Amino acid sequence: MRGGGRILGNGVNKKKILIVGGGGREHAIAWKLAQSPKAGEILCAPGNAGIARIARCVDADAEDVDAMVALAARELPDLVVIGPEVPLAKGLTDRLEARGFPVFGPNARCARLEASKSFTKDFLARHGIPTAASRAFTDREDLIAHIGLYGFPMVLKADGLAAGKGVVIAEDAAEAERAIREMMEDRVFGAAGDKVIVEEFLRGTEASVLCFVDGSAIVPMESAQDYKRAFDRDRGPNTGGMGTYSPSLVFDAELERQTEERILKPTFEGFRADGLDFRGVLFIGLMITDAGPKVIEFNNRFGDPEAQSVLRRLDTDLLDVFLAVTEDRLAEIPIGWSDDCAVCVVMASGGYPGSYEKGKRITGLEDVDGDVVVFHAGTKRGADGGILTAGGRVLGVTAVGKTHDEARDKAYRNVKKLSFEGAQYRTDIGIVYG
Repeated sequence: MRGGGRILGNGVNKKKILIVGGGGREHAIAWKLAQSPKAGEILCAPGNAGIARIARCVDADAEDVDAMVALAARELPDLVVIGPEVPLAKGLTDRLEARGFPVFGPNARCARLEASKSFTKDFLARHGIPTAASRAFTDREDLIAHIGLYGFPMVLKADGLAAGKGVVIAEDAAEAERAIREMMEDRVFGAAGDKVIVEEFLRGTEASVLCFVDGSAIVPMESAQDYKRAFDRDRGPNTGGMGTYSPSLVFDAELERQTEERILKPTFEGFRADGLDFRGVLFIGLMITDAGPKVIEFNNRFGDPEAQSVLRRLDTDLLDVFLAVTEDRLAEIPIGWSDDCAVCVVMASGGYPGSYEKGKRITGLEDVDGDVVVFHAGTKRGADGGILTAGGRVLGVTAVGKTHDEARDKAYRNVKKLSFEGAQYRTDIGIVYG
C-alpha cells in the first residue's frame, strides 16, 4: 500500500521518496529532488556519505530485490526511484508496482534493453534504427574463428550487465583472442560474457542523449558527452565514466533533427509496436559518424556521470517529472533547461577500473567553492566522522558556467582542492576529440 503523501503546515502534499542505489547518479537525483517544495522525507538505500547530508540512508543492498521490497513495505514511500541497472533487470519495478507503489524505472521486460545487448540489437534492426553491424556468438571457438569479422579495431561486448566495463576494443587479432578467452573462458564478467556481441568499429564522436519516457511521450533531455576511457585522449581501459559535460559541443540543430527523426521517433514507435511499457529514463549512447548518428547502446536509467552534469542544468522540478512519468502524463509537463554549461570531473581511486584500495581519507571537501557541487560516488563515513573512499569512482566535481571553458576551469580548480591517497582523474574532460 502506498504512503499517500503527508500534509504539512503549508498545505503542500509532501511526498516521501525512496531512492534505490548509492552512487554519484543517486546523489545527483537526491540533490535535485531535495529542491522540490513537494518533497518530504527522502530515503536512500544504501546511499553514501554525501547523500546522507540530504537523505536518510538505510543500510541495505540495492541489488537485493527482496530487501528493497521489504524496505518499501516498512517505509510506505509515495514514490520509489530506482537508480542502478541491476535491480531493474531483476524486476524490482514489477515487484513494487504489484504492491501498489509508484515507481520511476522500467519493468524487467523493458530493462532487457540494457541487460541484453543482443535484445537491443534485434530491436534496433527490427525498427530500422541506425547502429553498427553486429553478430552474436555463444561458442568461444566459433568466435575465435571469426576474429576480424568487421576488420580492426574489433569491438567485443559482453551481452549482459558488466557495470559499464564489458566492452573491449581490440586493435589486433592477438588482443581480440585474449579478450575472447577472458570473457568466455575466464568469465571475467561472469555470466554476462556467456554471449559476446561483435560489432563493426564506428568512427566519430560519442555523445549521450537521455530521455524521459512514458506511454505518452519520449522527451530528450539536454545532450551530454561522456568520457569512458580511463586516461587522457581516450586511452586506457573502459570505465563506468570518468567525466561528462553538457550540452555536447557536437550537437547542432541539424544533428538534433536527425536524432529526433532517425532514432527517437522510431524508438518510441518501436516500444509501442513491441508492447514495451517503458516508464523512466532511456539513455541512448550515440556515435556521431559521417553518415549521421548511430546507436551504440541503450541503458534503462540515468547515466553516471551524465546525470551529474545534466541534472545541474534542469530548471523544472524533477519530482513533477517523475510523478508525471509514473502516471503517463509526461506529454503534459513542460521541461526547461538552464543555458549554463556544466562539467563533471570524476576523481577515482588509484588503479581503477582494475583493483584498488578503499578507506583512504578525503580532504578538502569543505574548501570547495559554494557554487560547485561535489557528488559522492564511492564514499563512506569513518568511525571518527571523516569521509573515506569506498569505491572505484569516488567523487564527481560538478561546476556550471556561462561557457564550457568557464565551467571546465571552475571544475578543475576545485578538483585541485580535493585530495585522497592515489586519486586519479582525467585532465581533458570537456575537450572534444574528433
